[in-house]
Amino acid sequence: MISEHVSSARALSYLDKENKSGAHNYHPLPVVLTKGEGVYVWDVDGKRYYDFLSGYSALNQGHCHPKIIAALTEQAQRLTLTSRAFHSDMLGEYAAFITDFFGYDKVLPMNSGAEAVETAIKLARKWGYEVKGVKDGKAKIIVCENNFHGRTINIISFSTDPDAKDDFGPFTPGYEAIPYNDLNALQHALSDKDVVAFLVEPIQGEAGVVVPDAGYLQKAFALCKEANVLFIADEIQTGLSRTGKILACDHENVRPDILILGKALSGGTLPISAVLCDDEIMLTIQPGEHGSTYGGSPLACKVAITALKVLKDEKMAENAAIQGAYFREKIKTLDHANIAVVRGKGLLNAIVIDHANKNTAWELCLKMMENGLLAKPTHGDKIRLAPPLIITREQVDECFYIIKKSLESIS
Repeated sequence: MISEHVSSARALSYLDKENKSGAHNYHPLPVVLTKGEGVYVWDVDGKRYYDFLSGYSALNQGHCHPKIIAALTEQAQRLTLTSRAFHSDMLGEYAAFITDFFGYDKVLPMNSGAEAVETAIKLARKWGYEVKGVKDGKAKIIVCENNFHGRTINIISFSTDPDAKDDFGPFTPGYEAIPYNDLNALQHALSDKDVVAFLVEPIQGEAGVVVPDAGYLQKAFALCKEANVLFIADEIQTGLSRTGKILACDHENVRPDILILGKALSGGTLPISAVLCDDEIMLTIQPGEHGSTYGGSPLACKVAITALKVLKDEKMAENAAIQGAYFREKIKTLDHANIAVVRGKGLLNAIVIDHANKNTAWELCLKMMENGLLAKPTHGDKIRLAPPLIITREQVDECFYIIKKSLESIS
């Protein structure tokens, strides 16, 4: 029962209201948060926790980063939205900044990560018809099994997760799913002349932080070039310094043809996403063919510029690389029967729980919650451990002991 793990009647009252009036499309830990700062969050009873989920990597810069909040507040008092029916003084500034930051000709600003993925798919198909010369209605996109790119009907059409697909059909055609980290399967799929793109997560986050073999991304990119197919990198969760580089693709010096960003692009303040590519691809989309009411709003533009500056100026990628390697080595020292695998890159890490009881990972997360650290299982037996990138060595040590203590209480 949830009530067994709730610290107070006050917290339970919030949960009761949410359960009664909110949709039941999530299964959160029984904690009600009211404040965040840096690597910490506090519940309604004043208890402090380490946040080891970071809004699924939307909070790479930490909770309520003062520079991001200052930018948000200043712009919110001046101009929040014009719609794209008019120009704003911030859109050009943002477009110039982000394209220079990542080295692309153009950016198409959107809101959520799923919207950005949908945008990338539309761009790839349009390019396929207008540039590659695929016959109308025949464009195909290769994806990977166990992918997670969002939850729209189109995106779940190429999911292999029954929880995402069951009872939501009919689905959208035009996709082929191949095994992740399998270059032979990719090469075979690319032999189809109607393939216009390969959409891939550099590390599969929702699947449990599955890291491909060294060289996989670079070789996959080369295969796509040989086949005249676009390489689309979904860096919504892996990008923006999380893995120890600004982009996870940077570990193998791969420059995607289409780059998808989201989450930490706002530092956890509002939905901001972006699709970046060069003119040959971006300019296939004409006025009226795609858009978004809030995409590229002055508020989003100001916040995104600041969020990117904070990542770079405060060397968060470098810290993620250092603290992430240290954290994995610490976790690997734990001699515990419940830990089957420790894996990750930078500060995107996971432990896989090996136990006959399918609820062990959930129970461990409840124990960690009781001990002051918040994390959440994915796909039953995998626990992502992804704190804000500002975490210090001393804080990593403290979190390690919380995890160790919590594991020791699980039989």
